[in-house]
Amino acid sequence: MASENSPLLAYRLLGDEGSVFPASGVGGPGGPSPRKLSTFLGVVVPTVLSMFSIVVFLRIGFVVGHAGLLQALAMLLVAYFILALTVLSVCAIATNGAVRGGGAYFMISRTLGPEVGGSIGLMFYLANVCGCAVSLLGLVESVLDVFGADATGPSGIRVLPQGYGWNLLYGSLLLGLVGGVCTLGAGLYARASFLTFLWSLASVLVSFVAVGPKDIRLTPRPGTNGSSLPPRFGHFTGFNSSTLKDNLGAGYAEDYTTGAMMNFASVFAVLFNGCTGIMAGANMSGELKDPSRAIPLGTIIAVVYTFFIYILLFFLSSFTCDRTLLQEDYGFFRAISLWPPLVLIGIYATSLSASMSSLIGASRILHALAQDDLFGVILAPAKVVSGGGNPWGAVLYSWGLVQLVLLVGKLNTLAAVVTVFYLVAYAAVDLSCLSLEWASAPNFRPTFSLFSWHTCLLGVASCLLMMFLISPGAAGGSLLLMGLLSALLTARGGPSSWGYVSQALLFHQVRKYLLRLDVRKEHVKFWRPQLLLLVGNPRGALPLLRLANQLKKGGLYVLGHVILGDLDSLPSDPVQPQYGAWLSLVDQAQVKAFVDLTLASSVRQGAQHLLRISGLGGMKPNTLVLGFYDDAPPQDHFLTDPAFSEPADGTREGGSPALSTLFPPPRAPGSPRALSPQDYVATMADALKMNKNVVLARACGALPPERLSRGSWSTAQLHHVDVWPLNLLRPRGGPGYVDVCGLFLLQMATILGMVPAWHSARLRIFLCLGPQEAPGAAEGRLRALLSQLRIRAEVQEVVWGEGAGAGSPEEEEEGDFVRGGRGEAALKSVFLGTMQGQGSGGGPGGPEGGDQGPATALTFLYLPRPPADPARYPRYLALLEILSRDLGPTLLIHGVTPVTCTDL
Repeated sequence: MASENSPLLAYRLLGDEGSVFPASGVGGPGGPSPRKLSTFLGVVVPTVLSMFSIVVFLRIGFVVGHAGLLQALAMLLVAYFILALTVLSVCAIATNGAVRGGGAYFMISRTLGPEVGGSIGLMFYLANVCGCAVSLLGLVESVLDVFGADATGPSGIRVLPQGYGWNLLYGSLLLGLVGGVCTLGAGLYARASFLTFLWSLASVLVSFVAVGPKDIRLTPRPGTNGSSLPPRFGHFTGFNSSTLKDNLGAGYAEDYTTGAMMNFASVFAVLFNGCTGIMAGANMSGELKDPSRAIPLGTIIAVVYTFFIYILLFFLSSFTCDRTLLQEDYGFFRAISLWPPLVLIGIYATSLSASMSSLIGASRILHALAQDDLFGVILAPAKVVSGGGNPWGAVLYSWGLVQLVLLVGKLNTLAAVVTVFYLVAYAAVDLSCLSLEWASAPNFRPTFSLFSWHTCLLGVASCLLMMFLISPGAAGGSLLLMGLLSALLTARGGPSSWGYVSQALLFHQVRKYLLRLDVRKEHVKFWRPQLLLLVGNPRGALPLLRLANQLKKGGLYVLGHVILGDLDSLPSDPVQPQYGAWLSLVDQAQVKAFVDLTLASSVRQGAQHLLRISGLGGMKPNTLVLGFYDDAPPQDHFLTDPAFSEPADGTREGGSPALSTLFPPPRAPGSPRALSPQDYVATMADALKMNKNVVLARACGALPPERLSRGSWSTAQLHHVDVWPLNLLRPRGGPGYVDVCGLFLLQMATILGMVPAWHSARLRIFLCLGPQEAPGAAEGRLRALLSQLRIRAEVQEVVWGEGAGAGSPEEEEEGDFVRGGRGEAALKSVFLGTMQGQGSGGGPGGPEGGDQGPATALTFLYLPRPPADPARYPRYLALLEILSRDLGPTLLIHGVTPVTCTDL
């Protein structure tokens, strides 16, 4: 007879945690290992035993007694439907390539990456450790239920002392036995499992056919005043149609071991816990002769076999046992057995098998994790293996952790957590298969084809549903733990050579949405800058890299570089080997940019290549950004930027070379340049001909460092961002601030003000007036325009000096201001004189006199279009140099596309 101290206390609520699946192979992912196990011994036997555990003996009566035969069969169908979905995913992944040691961990980590795989692998390992301890404690309670000094029931043999210390001793002795078997290797474990499998099968089936009808005395219950109630009996009727009829419907009642009222959900959760263990064979992958064949075949055989055995046991129990016996004695198999010790042997043998399965599985998972170096030196002892390849270091490591868990005593409270951890692993396997299927990767072509993304998605959803049905708290806690472990592994960094299915998924989705991004549907109100920044040597361009990153406003940002050469005269392409260095630059500079390199005979020709072919579909650069062409000696920002500080040995974390060794030092003053002044201006002209906007950046190295940071600097020193929306080389022809280029200038300055690091800077617009123009009227028109464009800015009127705009007819070609020698004199007398004579606050570059106000952090100037005659390019560039000299950080911008809209 069963008692309230029966092993059910450890198992009914626990699920078959004792039947945790053994994980991984002895070799681990780090190298080859002996592969000896066949499909039957390596997959079928451990999977069957893991799915049965002692549920066959202690949970059949509970499920049928409360739910009835019909609902019990419905529960079984639902449970196995959920498990079958995961089995299909396991089979698909296992037949898509060589499966090495690590089992489920290997499948998940090599698909979803080390961050997710490592976190789930560690949770899976802890679940196996706790499952081993639960199996051992359940076995101890089963033994003490019969042989303990406090055993209840008429058949008790009271010879073993009981108590916390004694129970711990018994559990430790059994753990030593289990650990010894596991240390000797998986071959002995498989043979031992096979024997327990035979005992389990015999003990379940013989009991129903060899015993006639009998009355079974139930465990006495205490009365309300502490006295015992009269004896009660359950009835084993043999095969009886009336008994079957009475057991068809549900009869939910109070659970006599816990006092809780049962319902469909609680009984289903208990049944589902008893069906887990489907990956026991998959997790022996490192020791299977042919894992790609054995895993799908053996797992399916085991699942089908256990399914029909469960159905058979449900029918046999419903035909032969009345409701009272089923609900009041969950361990009735021993009472109805022809030879009760046969059932005891089955319980003890299956419990030992489950504990061995859990311990050997935990050791294989730990060995695989240690081989991958995901958790560093903490798991280093688990790498040690014997001469035969058995990871005895991981076994001892796991043995020690199980011993610690045994100190807790009864582990009923951990049962839901352990089961939920298994479901997390199941969901991760389904998610891995789903990701591979959705990514449409050509190399994902498993030989097992009885699956689809529908089955994978159903599997993920079903596992998550079961997690929260069994224990919402444990489910939420497990997902939180997985997130924390993933964050830890992400911060630590992991192997990048495994391949990430996330990259394949991103490629698939990006391609799909790029095809839907129709350039014919573009609208000005959704315009954003898409920048192509041409960089010669990034050592001298770091501030400009970061400033362009701020100006992109969520748009495309491409770093372009031209390598000079002719492919016909080279043995191989020099471009491809350099991508790694540039991508490392993007990572270390913390900018969101793509990299595009090209080989050309000249920088101008390479710039044309990049302007035409950079980007894809509707994501192509619309703005070319160049550094200013002047005689200032280039600075090496790698030496001063904190993000680029590197160890003295010239290597970074992970052993990769330092960026300072990948890019040449800056050009020495006076050394020849790769780009002539003529080609520099011609490149600007080429971009404008291609309808690209042009930005020239000068003195960006003088930008305040806090303005280039990623954070918000609302308390930083106040700065102005000055905007001069007028062609300063041709200050005539009406109110220039309303033309396309002037509006483009305002838009770019406004975009910069949206960046958190520039929130505290004040936008200031200079309105230039002729000597004869009355102040006030133009300012009113500009303020009305700014209001329509939702731009908040200060407006400051500036009166031009004498002679501005004189000497040339209105219809004169734009750029004629640079003719002859009068251009430089005009600039000095008109523009520079105007800056020095303006009022408080100063002009570009800060105040030259008067009241001291906030300094100017950045100046936006209208970039005149280059002259049509290439012979005047040098003079044009010289005037730009005079125009922006001593102004501090300056952006000269020429816009050719409408970028502002006053409509919704």
